[in-house]
Amino acid sequence: MWWKLFFLLLYFFMLFILARFFEAVVWYETGIFATQLVDPVTLSFRRLKTILECRGLGYSGLAEKRDVRELVQNSGELMQGELYSAIKNEEQQTGPDSSTSFSGEMHFYELVEDTKDGIWLVQVIAQDRNPLLSTANWGKMVQKVSQFGIRTGTFNCSSDTRYCHKRGWMKSTLIMSVPQTYASKGKVMLKEYDGRRIETEHIFKWMTAHVASRIKTVRGSQRLRDDWYQMEKQPVKMFLFARLLQPPAFFSALSIKFTGRIEFIFVDVRDWENTSVLEEIGVRHTPSYILKTPEGIYRYGNSTGEFISLHAMDSFLRSVQPEVNDLFILSLVMVNLMAWMDLFITQGATIKRFVVLISTLGTYNSLLIISWLPILGFLQLPYLDSFYEYSLKLLRYADTTTIASWVRSDWTFYSSHPALFLSTYLAHGLLIDYFEKKRRCSNEDQNANNLEWLSSLWDWYTSYLVHPIASFQNFESDWDDDPNFLLERLAFPDLWLHPLVPTDYIKNLPTWKFRLSPDPNADPEARDPDPDWSGWPCGMLHCSECVVCLENFDTDCLVMGLPCGHVFHQQCIVVWLAGGRHCCPVCRWPSNKKRPVRPRATEPLDPE
Repeated sequence: MWWKLFFLLLYFFMLFILARFFEAVVWYETGIFATQLVDPVTLSFRRLKTILECRGLGYSGLAEKRDVRELVQNSGELMQGELYSAIKNEEQQTGPDSSTSFSGEMHFYELVEDTKDGIWLVQVIAQDRNPLLSTANWGKMVQKVSQFGIRTGTFNCSSDTRYCHKRGWMKSTLIMSVPQTYASKGKVMLKEYDGRRIETEHIFKWMTAHVASRIKTVRGSQRLRDDWYQMEKQPVKMFLFARLLQPPAFFSALSIKFTGRIEFIFVDVRDWENTSVLEEIGVRHTPSYILKTPEGIYRYGNSTGEFISLHAMDSFLRSVQPEVNDLFILSLVMVNLMAWMDLFITQGATIKRFVVLISTLGTYNSLLIISWLPILGFLQLPYLDSFYEYSLKLLRYADTTTIASWVRSDWTFYSSHPALFLSTYLAHGLLIDYFEKKRRCSNEDQNANNLEWLSSLWDWYTSYLVHPIASFQNFESDWDDDPNFLLERLAFPDLWLHPLVPTDYIKNLPTWKFRLSPDPNADPEARDPDPDWSGWPCGMLHCSECVVCLENFDTDCLVMGLPCGHVFHQQCIVVWLAGGRHCCPVCRWPSNKKRPVRPRATEPLDPE
C-alpha cells in the first residue's frame, strides 16, 4: 500500500510540474499569464457581455459599451484566466438539456422541497395548456442558470393532476425554490413568477433579485462596523465591497451552498462619502472580495487561480471551510486512485491484473467506509468542538498560502480537462508497469497468458479444497517461528486468491539417499537396524515414513526435505509441489520459504 501511495504522490507532483510547464509555454507564445489583468477597454461588446453572463449580472437596458464596461469593472478585476474560462463556457453551452422531468408529487418533494442547500427552477405545464417558455427558450434558460449551480426541471400536471390542484397551479408558470432561513437544512420556500414578460433576461433578473435578498446587505458605515467586529454568530464571513445595486448571481448562489458555514455580506458603497471605515478595516479599493476569519483577513483575487467566478470561488471556500462530505469525497478519490495503481503494479496475465484490481477496489473502499464510521461518531461528541475548530484553524492557515492557491488552480484546470487527466494517469501507470517488468525480469510467471493463469487459479482452488488438515501437535511451535507468517495467512485465507509461485526452487531442495546404519555387532534377527542419520542435512526431522504415500523408506531410496524440516519420498513430494501445492503436507509451511533455525532434538527416541 505504501508503494501505491508513493506512486500516487509522485503522479500529483508530475501534474504540478506539467501545469507549470503549460504556463511557461503560454507565456512564451503569448507573453501573458493566467493571473495577468485584462483591461475591459480592449474587449469587444460581445466579450464584455460574456463576462457579465458568467458573473451573473444583468445588462438589459445597457445599450452602450461604456455602461457595460463599467458594470464589469464594478463587479471585480478581470484576469486572463477568467476570460479564457468564460469564452470556453460560452462555446460549450450547446450541450444536451440536463433538465429533470418530475413524475409526480413524491418525486417533486424529494428533489425540490427536501433539498435544503440548493436552488431549483421548475417549469410547471398546466393540464391541456402550453408551457410558459417554448422549448428553445427553456433550453436557453437551462443553460443560463446551470452555470450557477441552479438545477432545473419540468412538472407536467397531466402526470399528477391532484397535486397541481392542491398547489393552485391552474396555469402554466415558473416556480423557484430557495432556502428560507440562514440555518443549514432549513425550510424551503416556493416563489412563483408573476412577471408579464417571458424573455430569458427578465426571468433571470427576477431570480437573481430573490436570491440576492437572502444576503445581508450593508449600506451604512455603522452597520458595517457592527458586522465586521461581531464574531458570535459566524466566525467566517465573506464580504463583497462594490458599487452595485445587488451582488452578482454567482456570489448569491455561493451563499446558499455554504449556508451554515460561511456568512455572505454585501456592502453597497455607491453613496458613501466617508470611507474612513473602509480604511480602518483594511479595504483599500473597491470592488473587493474579502474573507474574514478569526485569524485575520484574506483578499480574494490576489493569488493564482482566484477568478471572479462560481467555480474558482467555490474551490477556494471549500478548501478554507470544508464540510465532512467534502473530506469524505476527497478521501474516496484518493483511495480509488491508489487502488487503480494495482492494474499497473501487478505483473502477469491481463485477467490476473483485473482480478487483483477488483479485489483491491473492494477491500480499499470497504476499509474506507468502515474507517469513516467511528470518525463521524466522534465528530458528534460535544467536547470535540474545540478540536474541530482548532483543526479548521490549521486548515485555514495552510489554504491561504501561495502553494495552496497553485494546487486549487491545478485542480480547476485538470477537472475542466478530464481527458488530459486520464491520459497522464495512464501514461504514469504504463511507466510504473515498465519499471516493474524490469525489476521482476527473473520472474517467469509474468509471461503467463490468460488461459495458463486461469488454469493455475483453478488448480489452486481445487488443491486447497482437498488439502490435508495439519496436525495440531506442533501448531503452537510452528507459528512461533515466524509471527509474520501468521499475519500473511490471515490476510490470504486458503480459499482466497494466491499469487503464482515459480517451481524453480524444487531443484534446489536437499535430496539424499535413505540408508541404514552399519552396525556389525547388532544381531539382525534381534532387532531392525537403525537409519543412518549422519548423512541427513542439518535441520531435517528424523523420520522413516513418507506421509504422502504412507509407506516406509526403503534402503537407498531418494528422499527430499522441505525448509520446514519434514522429509518425504523424492517422487511423492515433487508430484505434490508440481501440482501447485507449494506447502508442506504436514505443517503447511511454504515450501519456497526458509524457516528460522531453532534448536531441536537430533537423536531419535529409544523405542525401549
